[in-house]
Amino acid sequence: MLRRPREPELLASTCSYKIKGFIETSFIDWPGRLTAVLFLPGCNFRCPYCHNADLVLGGHGLPTWHLSSILERLKQLRGWVDGVCISGGEPTLQSYLPEIFALLKNQGLKTKLDTNGSNPEMLEGLMDEGLVDYVAMDVKAPLNRFAYAQCTGVIPRLENIRKSIHILMKGNIPYQLRTTILPRLHSIEDILRLAEQLRGAMDYKLQNFNPGRTLDRSFQDESPYDYTTFCELQRRSQNIVSLSGLPLAVAGRGLEVRLQA
Repeated sequence: MLRRPREPELLASTCSYKIKGFIETSFIDWPGRLTAVLFLPGCNFRCPYCHNADLVLGGHGLPTWHLSSILERLKQLRGWVDGVCISGGEPTLQSYLPEIFALLKNQGLKTKLDTNGSNPEMLEGLMDEGLVDYVAMDVKAPLNRFAYAQCTGVIPRLENIRKSIHILMKGNIPYQLRTTILPRLHSIEDILRLAEQLRGAMDYKLQNFNPGRTLDRSFQDESPYDYTTFCELQRRSQNIVSLSGLPLAVAGRGLEVRLQA
């Protein structure tokens, strides 16, 4: 279990945190809130379509932000910014993550975590200590070893992904599960199968791949799903996730025909 640091310990170590990005205001990172965003470096996945290659590879070429200056700026934005999202990279790889969240909570700010779900122990500790108010977890692919390895570029420990999903679904804070999809890696069958595996989730969202600078350059011009197909996949996936017991063959029936019509 995480030990929530005391205030003097926190203040003494604020200069040692590696923060590689800071956005003062964002309308898109936390539904219904205006948030600031902090980016921590490093990731244990190598998703070929990732747009944050610099952060994933350690952020060595990026400037380092001092947490003390960020906290001062957040004080100036009080009454305007009402939450802070910590993203990456994969934030839960950093042992100092609980300390950053504690400092933010001490300022009366709501906190959100973006995670790939690979560190369920850290996730559970943050939730148990009341350090996080909202979690967005990326579920990269259907929960089988081949699909996950293809999408993450590593041999996955799927038991950790499943455990993190379970922690969120059994927990008492709001969360969102989300999947970035692209035809090269996610077939229609894959997407609907994953939705079935996530049945009962509080909130599930698909994100259409956006071509651009990617970790694997062969993906930077990859075509996403067209708008009509994506919207239909989003609708069907949400229907499946929200249904309790309707077989996938029924919940997804007619999708391929509708998309080809």
